[in-house]
Amino acid sequence: MHWLSRTELLIGKDKLDILQNSHVLVVGLGGVGAYAAEQLCRAGIGEMTIVDGDKIESGNRNRQLPALLSTEGKEKALVMADRLMQINPNLKLHVINEYIKEERMIEILDHPYSYIVDAIDTLAPKVFLIFRSLSKNLPIVSSMGSGGKLDPTLVQVTDISKSFNCNLARMLRKRLHKLKVYEGVKVVFSPEKVIESSIIICEGENKKSTVGTISYLPPVFGCVCASVVIRDLIE
Repeated sequence: MHWLSRTELLIGKDKLDILQNSHVLVVGLGGVGAYAAEQLCRAGIGEMTIVDGDKIESGNRNRQLPALLSTEGKEKALVMADRLMQINPNLKLHVINEYIKEERMIEILDHPYSYIVDAIDTLAPKVFLIFRSLSKNLPIVSSMGSGGKLDPTLVQVTDISKSFNCNLARMLRKRLHKLKVYEGVKVVFSPEKVIESSIIICEGENKKSTVGTISYLPPVFGCVCASVVIRDLIE
């Protein structure tokens, strides 16, 4: 039995062929992005580009797919690359093991991707990725904040203009409004109010706060992002 026989049984050969001829870019391989990348791979996406410059830390093990005792200190992109190739050895995989700044992002986006998954958890590069993708008419789904929340049944998909009760979405809308972008960005978000005691302020290179996160919420966000890509591509 072919490894994608169950997928073909569900969606049919023609739609499976669409997935196998699609190229999806996944930016960010943390709690959300790694799960999105894996589900896309398992669904039969034929070509993928994965991007992340981070290394696995012990604090990632409560929620991130590649985080194990045996992988601590290793590059997330390389660990995920090996995992994806173990799932589908015929996957055409491009690995970008680096933090991407604006000029590099422009270079990466100079390609007609079938779809883009934004799983970046810092605001500035997230805004830039979304804005550049829209300017090039590349379809994109963006994950909002999964931290500080507990109820997976509240996760939903909507346009950025209709998101609410999400601090990341609020800040993202504000930045995009300055760029004259008010709608047209599909987002995965939860309106569940953040548990305030779960946030601590910290000064790091890439983020100014740390939010407590439960094991299952980021994976749910990632799986929903993958579902958006798959459903849009075949429909």
